[in-house]
Amino acid sequence: QVQLVESGGGLVQAGGSLRLSCAASGRTFSSNAMGWLRQAPGKEREFVAAIDWSGISTAYGDSVKGRFTISRDNAKNTVYLQMNSLKPDDTAVYYCAAKGGGGYYFAAYEYNYWGRGTQVTVSS
Repeated sequence: QVQLVESGGGLVQAGGSLRLSCAASGRTFSSNAMGWLRQAPGKEREFVAAIDWSGISTAYGDSVKGRFTISRDNAKNTVYLQMNSLKPDDTAVYYCAAKGGGGYYFAAYEYNYWGRGTQVTVSS
């Protein structure tokens, strides 16, 4: 079992930055691929970023490439999402997700464990 708790969301003006954190419990964190996905009202859950167990391989959704950076600290059982140049379209609930195994994953259905989410609101 892996339990995930997100933090760091909030209200920010367009062009600003936020750093989300996801703290994981469980001894298997370092062997899990991790991801960030988001869901805006009335929309499907959208892939944002993913990272493999080592932190070496990462992937990003097209809408956030060049603005967001995913990273992880396995010693702290934490994964991060640095979000820069935020836009109103980035407004959503951001979820941290985990899946055992190598590589990284894009689709929501591929993840085994989910946090409760943290709200990010970007004002224009």
